[in-house]
Amino acid sequence: MRREGGFFTDLDWLVVFIYFILVALGWFNIFASVYDPVANQSILDMTLNSGRQLIFIGVALVPILVILLLDFRIYESFAPLFYGLMILLLAGVLIFGKEVNGAKAWFEVGAFRFQPAEFTKMATALILARFVSGTGVKLTDLSSQLKALLIIGLPIGLIMLQPDFGSVIIFSSLIIPMYREGFPSIYLILALIIGVLFVLTLLVPQNYILIGIGAVTVIAATMQLKKPKRIIPIALIAIGVTGFVLATDFLLNEVVAEYQRKRVEAIFRPELVDPMNEGWNLEQSKIAIGSGGFTGKGFLEGTQTKFGYVPEQSTDFIFSTLAEEHGWLGSAVVIILFITLVMRLVFIAERQKSKFARFYGYSVASIIFFHFTINIAMTIGLFPVVGIPLPFFSYGGSSLWSFTIMLFVLLKIDMHRAQVLSRH
Repeated sequence: MRREGGFFTDLDWLVVFIYFILVALGWFNIFASVYDPVANQSILDMTLNSGRQLIFIGVALVPILVILLLDFRIYESFAPLFYGLMILLLAGVLIFGKEVNGAKAWFEVGAFRFQPAEFTKMATALILARFVSGTGVKLTDLSSQLKALLIIGLPIGLIMLQPDFGSVIIFSSLIIPMYREGFPSIYLILALIIGVLFVLTLLVPQNYILIGIGAVTVIAATMQLKKPKRIIPIALIAIGVTGFVLATDFLLNEVVAEYQRKRVEAIFRPELVDPMNEGWNLEQSKIAIGSGGFTGKGFLEGTQTKFGYVPEQSTDFIFSTLAEEHGWLGSAVVIILFITLVMRLVFIAERQKSKFARFYGYSVASIIFFHFTINIAMTIGLFPVVGIPLPFFSYGGSSLWSFTIMLFVLLKIDMHRAQVLSRH
């Protein structure tokens, strides 16, 4: 029997340790990203992002304590209320929100900003976990699949209107825990095919792609002449692929904002992007990372960082500060910490006795995994710049608080796993 009643009973201290290490490292790197050697500033200076981040870190301790004190069953019980509140805030931010970097995604009250999308990730994970663990719900059934996709699709639709494509990508990570609970693998295969087609559409001239589709279709149909019933599905697939290629081109050129299109082109069509304008962020980030070498230039010694060559360096491009000043070695340590955290969260998810807790655990792991891989990929030119922060590392209250709450809710649920009756 496990001991019950102790405040820290069964708290996963490895996750707590990694959390505080990442938060501390992030704080020091935020200071490095805004440090002015001429002004000889202090890390505690409240006019700097590092000073304000320290306040955010201190405030984050409050929800940690509250979460550990509350009954662990409250998170499943109040999941619909939390989700509904976040949906209302996402709708409200479209009307009353402040536009920042082309997206109307923030509420602003004085110097305080709040981004509902950050907290909606957790709310959606909780309501999905509650839905999937419900009686009679099977993700192998089409009706359950459609309901689950609707739960994810509602916040995605509202976030698309802001528009914040980075957050939309993160919401797609919730497909992974759904797959763990029986979601058909065909959807993942289709998503992979769509991704490959999207990249091909960007890399290869459209005419060549259409000719290739036509050639493959003719060859496939010819091979099935003895079985004419198979020719119709082949033709339908060819029509669908052709439509996707044309739609992708239309979306990039007619629907997506120009600055967002330029960010995509900076990765796949760099010859079309001005390195002194649209391609500046990525180019300077790559220079900063490459100049760090194996061990880095030293804390507060990064030239790209000190002289402000990389925009948004304390938020989206914080990894470039880390890599320039601490090199490959420091970057590897942080990446290993993130990988260890995600693997530990998967382990925690698998040891749960309820489907709700297991699904939520996988959701937290998936969201953090998507965040840190995409953020790092953005800074080294492997993914378009979409404004995704590095968890626990990037400057910002909404990001830090949302990840903190999401993580410690899982730890609280895990602390009481022995008290949960198994539901499969």
